[in-house]
Amino acid sequence: MIIAVVDGMGGGIGAQIVTQLRQELPLDVEILALGTNAIATDKMMKAKANRGASGENAIRVSINMADFILAPIGVVIPNSMMGEITPLIAEAIAGARGYKLLLPINQPHFEIVGIEWKALTKQISAAIAIIRERAGLDSD
Repeated sequence: MIIAVVDGMGGGIGAQIVTQLRQELPLDVEILALGTNAIATDKMMKAKANRGASGENAIRVSINMADFILAPIGVVIPNSMMGEITPLIAEAIAGARGYKLLLPINQPHFEIVGIEWKALTKQISAAIAIIRERAGLDSD
């Protein structure tokens, strides 16, 4: 199973996601770090992703390797993350074959209405629980 984690800017959210995936899932799960820039990818790699790639083309080419895609919701919104999410990145992620788990993290130019605020660690844990269920992994 391959899980793609997509992030941009400083990569802090992506690094948190990778860290929790490593803590809560078996070691044979492959984590693919896809950053909109090298800094984001590097931070996810330091959090123990298996492989990483940076930039628009790398994301567009690699995203379809993933069985699951875990990222902030901004990755499917063109021009979010201060413009780092290009329309082609947003389209590639939204149209990718993998099951998408998007964290409801507000951006300065939009707000997600009707969703109860939860700490990021709880959001990530909820996403991992969905991955475990859909992938048929034991919940040891």
